[in-house]
Amino acid sequence: MDWNRIEGNWKQLKGKVKEQWGNLTDDDLDKIEGRREQLEGKLQERYGQTKDAARKNVDDWLNTMH
Repeated sequence: MDWNRIEGNWKQLKGKVKEQWGNLTDDDLDKIEGRREQLEGKLQERYGQTKDAARKNVDDWLNTMH
């Protein structure tokens, strides 16, 4: 799944994001609004990940969404 489809279906995918990253709050998900950079930033903040680690986690999650 490409990121444009994630953004377009964000409301439907928020549950899957929360399953993957339970430390993200509903408020976080509303602020992210499907934007990849925002998601990566929140992963860094909530999980103490580096930028590269957050990017890899999002890439891995995207690969499971096919």
